[in-house]
Amino acid sequence: MTDQEMIDGSGAGMQLDRLQAIMHRLRAPGGCPWDAEQTHESLIPNLIEESYETVDAIKRGNDADIMEELGDLLLQVVFHSEIAAERKSFVLDEVAGVISEKLIRRHPHVFGEASAEDADDVLKQWDEIKREEKGEKDVSYLHGVGRGLPALVRAAKLQKKAAKIGFDWPGQAGVMAKIHEEMAELQSAIDTNDANAIEEELGDLLLSAVNLARFRHIDPEVLMAQANAKFERRFGEMERHLKDCGLSLEMATLPQMEEAWANVKGQGF
Repeated sequence: MTDQEMIDGSGAGMQLDRLQAIMHRLRAPGGCPWDAEQTHESLIPNLIEESYETVDAIKRGNDADIMEELGDLLLQVVFHSEIAAERKSFVLDEVAGVISEKLIRRHPHVFGEASAEDADDVLKQWDEIKREEKGEKDVSYLHGVGRGLPALVRAAKLQKKAAKIGFDWPGQAGVMAKIHEEMAELQSAIDTNDANAIEEELGDLLLSAVNLARFRHIDPEVLMAQANAKFERRFGEMERHLKDCGLSLEMATLPQMEEAWANVKGQGF
């Protein structure tokens, strides 16, 4: 594909080919120095960032933003595939082939003779097939829950997977009791100033909080993002309130900041 054909971008159904050609051009001699020096490892932060930005766009519910962010995410797939192709490891078409074959294998109730009555049956069947594929029949049931996942996401996945085979609280009351138990153990560790115990008990408390989110069918990563956004918004309003009072953050005392915080919180920020 020529440079002009890439720029014109005409032709129905050719946009993925166009994207691949552009990436190849960027990585080739005479292309872009930044793109050319990237590796699988150097692009990890970009992949994570684009994933979160896609989630944010979905939460906002704006289709144009979702389309744009999915494009940025697709770029990461094409970028990594181009790097692999240069090493003669694999190409984008093989990536699509692998996931297509996986989807067919793991949906035997659609493409085979198996049956699944509901979504729970589908997920159990998926996990069983996945374990067989990876030869994990004799390893821990929780083996394979992605270690590269953000800690909150992985915590939720670990507990969800454990719950599938019955290792779970019978109700929300048990989860709340566990949270109170962990809080008491954390307080005990703080009272004795045991640094190692404080760290351990704080982790246990976080794990129990994630479990409560799972029981409420809420993604803990989304909850954390919402809490971050609320804190950032309220902090910004606190700054504005202080500025209206002739104070900067550097000038304001803690009591003044706390008063401003309470004021903007009372206004619903």
